[in-house]
Amino acid sequence: MIKIALIRHSKTKGNIEKRYIGSTDESLCKEGIDLIENKSFPLAKVVYCSPLARCVETSRLIYNEIEPIIYKELRECNFGLFENKNYIELEGDIHYQKWVNSNGTLGFPDGEITEDFQNRCLGAFDEIVNDIFQKNVESSAMVVHGGTIMAILDQYSSPHEDFFHWQVENCGGFIIGINKKLWKKGDKKVTVMELI
Repeated sequence: MIKIALIRHSKTKGNIEKRYIGSTDESLCKEGIDLIENKSFPLAKVVYCSPLARCVETSRLIYNEIEPIIYKELRECNFGLFENKNYIELEGDIHYQKWVNSNGTLGFPDGEITEDFQNRCLGAFDEIVNDIFQKNVESSAMVVHGGTIMAILDQYSSPHEDFFHWQVENCGGFIIGINKKLWKKGDKKVTVMELI
C-alpha cells in the first residue's frame, strides 16, 4: 500500500477574511507561516503541488529539501463573480443566494462549472498516482486546495463520503492509502487512514 498525504495550503489574508479565494493567487500571510512552523507533517519522498503561490510556499516551508512537482490542474476552482469576496460582500446578490440555496451544487456564475473542476482534479490525481507507481515511492504528499482534496475524496473514498464531508482547515488534510494491485486492476479506491 502506498501512502499519500493530502495537505491543504496554509492561511492567506483572504482565508482569514473568509473570502472565496479560488483563482486569486495570494501568498501566505504571517499567520499562515506561523501555522506551518507550529505543526508537524508526514514524511514524503516526492511532493506534488498546485501552481498557486499559497500551495508552492506551503510546500517549500513543509518540505524544504524537496522541489515540488507542479500540476496546473490541481489549482482551486475559479469562483467567478464570487472570487475574492466574502459572504458579507455577497449578501443580497441574487446569484449568490441561488448558489447557497442549491447547497453549493450550482456552478459559479462567470466561473468554473463544478463538474469541470472535479474532472480536472481527478485527471491530475490519476496521473500523479501513476507517477508514484512508476517511481516506486511509498510515501508522498500533495500540497493543494481544500476543493481539490474534496473532489478527490468524493470520487475515491472507501467507504464513500460526499464532497462537503471532506472539508478541511488550512494546513490540515488526510493521509490516504492506495492498494497498488487493486488500483491497477481498475478498482480505484482510497482508504482514509488518518487526519493531518
